[in-house]
Amino acid sequence: MKVSGGLSEKGVPVGNTYNKYSSSNPVVRKLMHGFESNLLGLLNVAAPSSIHEVGCGEGYWVFRCLEQGLEIRGSDFSDIVIELAKENARTRDLPEGVFSQCSVYDLKADKDAADLIICCEVLEHLDQPEKALEVLQEVTRKHIILSVPREPVWSVLNMVRGKYWSELGNTPGHIQRWSQGAFVDLVARYFNVVQVRSPLPWTMLLCTTLDHPAV
Repeated sequence: MKVSGGLSEKGVPVGNTYNKYSSSNPVVRKLMHGFESNLLGLLNVAAPSSIHEVGCGEGYWVFRCLEQGLEIRGSDFSDIVIELAKENARTRDLPEGVFSQCSVYDLKADKDAADLIICCEVLEHLDQPEKALEVLQEVTRKHIILSVPREPVWSVLNMVRGKYWSELGNTPGHIQRWSQGAFVDLVARYFNVVQVRSPLPWTMLLCTTLDHPAV
């Protein structure tokens, strides 16, 4: 799968610097296995008839869902990564029309709503995460899966591997930093938090809309 390789758009890092899902590094593989198994577990709990991945990047999770016969589409603010996602779709003989360029702030219920919204590794990049959550309320029909780096674990692990010392371990492009408790508290203002999972080094939540029971 082609990834952005650390490109930026409008001064913002976009996509993935490398294909972490296919890494040969045993530590990365273990971490990504934890992330994937938890996300797939929450996907099975939600059992949606339609999915919209907001911040889909180069399309990895869209492809995984399409290959399972699920109805899904993906959007991202970046023209660069959407073009990469479409190229990746063509190489897999999958429909490229499921991808569209759109900022999370510009999503509209009449065209972007789905039973399940997936918004993973997005909110930490945003100047206005509260505004984004308000918009996500409008396009989530029932369930939403959210994930962010779990601080301070994320930054400590970066420093252990010798990265971003001058930024105290903070990854470039991450302008929000939440502990698990702080992230749960934030999201609970907008959604019912149903499950909290902790695949190292992330916080991952399954939530329902406020008009659905938190079960």
